[in-house]
Order: sequence, then structure tokens, then C-alpha cells
Amino acid sequence: MATRRPIALTAATVLLLEAVGVLVLHAVLAKVQGDQRMSLADLDPDAMVAGTWAMGAVFGAYLALCGAVLLRLGVRDRAPARWTRILLVSCAITHGVLGAVAVAVVGWAAFAVLMLVLGLLVLALVAYGDEPAPRQDGAAAAP
Repeated sequence: MATRRPIALTAATVLLLEAVGVLVLHAVLAKVQGDQRMSLADLDPDAMVAGTWAMGAVFGAYLALCGAVLLRLGVRDRAPARWTRILLVSCAITHGVLGAVAVAVVGWAAFAVLMLVLGLLVLALVAYGDEPAPRQDGAAAAP
């Protein structure tokens, strides 16, 4: 299939940009929390700032890992292995849940962007779904 390489590379680019955007968003949120010095349910404001930074770093690293996996798939043009496929499916599920939350909290534009990324992830998974994944020991996979 001639279109699966551009699909994987496009999805990888979008996920890597999204990882940077998530990190920047959490940095802004941490700055605002730090400047307000307000407590929510008697939580320490410094703990809230640290939690925001940690969540931004973890979620940004997760998205960057998914983007790097898709970039590797696109460059090598091979089907993903089992754990790679599980990682990409979990990323697609995450985007679906975030899209459902975003439509209520942020609006329809954020929902549309998240559904676009979800569509790219699913399209990349489906495009590589017709060939068996390479085995680790170098032997050919059974048909």
C-alpha cells in the first residue's frame, strides 16, 4: 500500500507537535498556578504547581513516544509489533476520551482536532494491519 508511509509520517508529525503543545500548555498552567498562590481544598499551591509540571512532562513524553514509534513505522514501512500496536491503540483511546471531555470543557474546535488525530492513528493502524509483524528471532511469520 503506497499511502501508509505518508499516513504514518503525518501522524508522527502531528503527535510530536501535540507533545510540544501539551508541555507548553502545562507550563503556562503551572505559571498561572504559581502566580495566584491559591489553595484548592487545602492543597499546597507548590504541590499543585509540581503536579502540573509532572503531568505535562509525563503526558508530553507519552505523546512523543507514540510519535517516535509512528515515525519509526513510517521510515521503515513495516507493520507494528504487538507492543507497538498496543501503545498506538492506547494513544487512540486516550484521544477519544480527551475528545469527549474537550467538547464539554473547551468546545467543538478542540474536539475536531482531537478527532483528527484519532482518525490519523486509526488510519495508520489499519493501513499496517494487512501484513504480519516481523518476528524478533528473524524467522518468517506464519501466514
